[in-house]
Amino acid sequence: MFPTPDQIKNYIASGLECTHLEVEGDGQHFTAVIVSHAFAGKRLIQRHQLVYAALGDRMREEIHALSMKTLTPEEFK
Repeated sequence: MFPTPDQIKNYIASGLECTHLEVEGDGQHFTAVIVSHAFAGKRLIQRHQLVYAALGDRMREEIHALSMKTLTPEEFK
């Protein structure tokens, strides 16, 4: 069974403190807008690595593709 956008949202939120989090998708391909203080001072690849760490093995096993925008709260305003 494919994960839902809500499940992906919960996976991310459980491993990364977010001030804003949106996830959309069809079960295999997802897009996310993730806003977190944890991204401050980090390069894009480092931000994505934080999200991948929050998702853990699910990124390999359940999620086929994830396109994301990773922003600090200041960048999101």
